[in-house]
Amino acid sequence: MSVAEAPDRRDSSGRGSAFSGAAAGAEPSVVEPLIFERSRAERRAVRFPSSSEAARKRAAGQPQLPASVLRSRAPRLPEVSELDMLRHFNRLAHLNQAIDLNFYPLGSCTMKYNPKVNEWAARLPGLAESHPLDPEPLSQGSLELMWLLADLLKEVSGFGAISLQPAAGAHGELTGMLMTRAYHRANGDGERRTKVLVPDSAHGTNPATATMVGYQAVTIRSNDRGGIDLGALREALGPDVAALMITNPSTLGIFEDQIDQVLTAVRDAGAIAYMDGANLNAILGRFRPGEAGFDIMHFNLHKTFSTPHGGGGPGAGPVGVGERLEPFLPRPIPTLVEGDAEEVRANAWAGRSTPDARFVLDDDRPQSIGKVRSLYGNFGMFVRAYTYIRSNGDTGLRTISEDAVLAANYLRVRLHDAYDLPYDRLSKHEVVFSGRRQKREHGVTTLDIAKAILDRGIHPPTIYFPLIVEEALMVEPTETESLETLDHFVEIMREIAERAASDPASIKAAPTTTPVGRLDEAAAARRPDLRYAFPGETDVAPAPSVAPTPQAPTA
Repeated sequence: MSVAEAPDRRDSSGRGSAFSGAAAGAEPSVVEPLIFERSRAERRAVRFPSSSEAARKRAAGQPQLPASVLRSRAPRLPEVSELDMLRHFNRLAHLNQAIDLNFYPLGSCTMKYNPKVNEWAARLPGLAESHPLDPEPLSQGSLELMWLLADLLKEVSGFGAISLQPAAGAHGELTGMLMTRAYHRANGDGERRTKVLVPDSAHGTNPATATMVGYQAVTIRSNDRGGIDLGALREALGPDVAALMITNPSTLGIFEDQIDQVLTAVRDAGAIAYMDGANLNAILGRFRPGEAGFDIMHFNLHKTFSTPHGGGGPGAGPVGVGERLEPFLPRPIPTLVEGDAEEVRANAWAGRSTPDARFVLDDDRPQSIGKVRSLYGNFGMFVRAYTYIRSNGDTGLRTISEDAVLAANYLRVRLHDAYDLPYDRLSKHEVVFSGRRQKREHGVTTLDIAKAILDRGIHPPTIYFPLIVEEALMVEPTETESLETLDHFVEIMREIAERAASDPASIKAAPTTTPVGRLDEAAAARRPDLRYAFPGETDVAPAPSVAPTPQAPTA
């Protein structure tokens, strides 16, 4: 598979080869050919034995597929050996940026290291081979683990009830807004409450989620310190407001120091207080949203609790709720129906099960919004998160946040003179710089800076988000990076800032050391080259002409 590349990055046939390219002006080189270019006729990865006479007789008696659904010719698949295939995809994998290879400071996404003990636990046969349709007597271990995980998430967050069902953070948001709507409808207020307030420093998924549920998203501006503008919030609150969705700490990396006043105002207006918990990594052991007065929060297990992040899933975005939202949680919920809860917890901490305990999936919830996920969620992610929490314990989770906050503030102090710092305050999990000085004085954009970071073997931070920061560079180092790694990143960022002033053309030409140079990003997004043109093939439709569009912000 290849993407539409800039004209000077294409091979002699005019078709983009996989990972071709070199420094601007140099001859392109192919780092790894397409799998079809390795194909050789009649080469096979697997050879099956000939079928037996008995098997052929049984097959002859089977109903035949109608001709209308049969292929007219065999699929055009690459013909390679298993070893060639294995080496090809491993070479491609090693050309990727990955947290297991290099620093990955993607702001807001918490790309922290996933300890391998999590993977070991998820692959234990009794867990990996459990099936969601197994009867409850055969699923007691799995149900107990889910109950224990929910119990730990309650302790971490201060909420009284948890649903593990949602499959991702944004799915957790959707679940929270569906419960908000159900709550107001149950109180006879559903028709009147049509708005959801969202601070301009919130995650971009928040207004999108509110809109999906049918609410009107109303933006609340930030004050000059990066916190929510209390005056604007109070002015917007009224009998037509269903909820406030606030990200805390925000995408600016700032903890809302007026949160008590915010929650009081929302509660007095009869609205629901929703906290986007994607940045919980910064406040573990320091702030419990349920105790503070929030009604709902989703957890990103792939951020705070280190389950694998990205790649399209599977994910997990559990939701915690307070007392007034508890009846509306999705069903079913893993529940302990026989046995003492304290004994179960103590035994689990000691590494043993409780013989007389019995768990069920509670489906008798008349006010529930129903299922938001098939069965009860992505069980493998639950195993990984549970392992991570148990591996760290109470003190360890608190240390995680302390180290994450320390790392972000270390970068803030070391780089504040090289890049603008729109909100020069104590950071939490991340720090947001701005490249506006480099753009204004030298014509070097944040996108150019990000490309130059790639040249140094590091994945760039999130750029152009949050939207309220011009030329934003959102850096989240997490707690898992060493001081040496942070110092190396500082050195790179300072060197790029110096080159932006002394040799801006070199930054604007980046990247020059990566397998693929700078792409035509509009064409790569709008006109990807996804079809291999076999020799002599002429029926490939030309890609439609698309005018270049500005790069969308990276969230």
